[in-house]
Amino acid sequence: MGSKNKLKRFRENETFSNVFQPSREELVESTFSLKGEWRSKVFKNDNPLVLELGCGKGEYSVALAQKYPNKNFIGVDIKGARFWRGAKTATEENIPNVAFLRTQIELIDHAFANNEVDEIWITFPDPQIKYKRTKHRMTNAVFLERYKQILKPDGVMNLKTDSEFMHGYTLGLLHGAGHEVLYANHNVYKQEGSPEEVTSIQTFYESQYLEKNKAITYIKFKIK
Repeated sequence: MGSKNKLKRFRENETFSNVFQPSREELVESTFSLKGEWRSKVFKNDNPLVLELGCGKGEYSVALAQKYPNKNFIGVDIKGARFWRGAKTATEENIPNVAFLRTQIELIDHAFANNEVDEIWITFPDPQIKYKRTKHRMTNAVFLERYKQILKPDGVMNLKTDSEFMHGYTLGLLHGAGHEVLYANHNVYKQEGSPEEVTSIQTFYESQYLEKNKAITYIKFKIK
């Protein structure tokens, strides 16, 4: 993507009422006004709050919002030029129950209050296979502890990925730490009775993976 195109998207993001871009200082110093107030100030309802972390272009967040109008969705990513597409689609199609937050996932517990979130989706994250990159894996123990803080006690996590490595790593970590695995499958589209919300929504790249007969894995779990 050219720099001019990126700048154009950054400027357009600033005009969208569904895009929020707090500074690192706001988050770290606890001056971000929406922390603990997302339902009342942004969505103006008391519906369940669902996050998609590392949302990319925002396709999944938008599709979930369209499928579940009685839930509120927030796509989170540090790359605003990517989720511009989702924010623009939601604006043009008047989808009121989806928003986008530009921040690092490492700061997620600064953007949301304890027990504020009902559910989290992680869709097709970079598996960070090299050992030195373990700290960046979005399902490592440190990240799970951050998610636990913002999730309600009965909150649910979802991991959907094309990486057998990420699937196996996460499943092993969950079992080893005593977390509750509610559902796990290493080829969710080939499994009869797979969760409908998992197989009925596909990102652009996911559809390409499926055309190449690449397995899509899925885990649903609770952090204990």
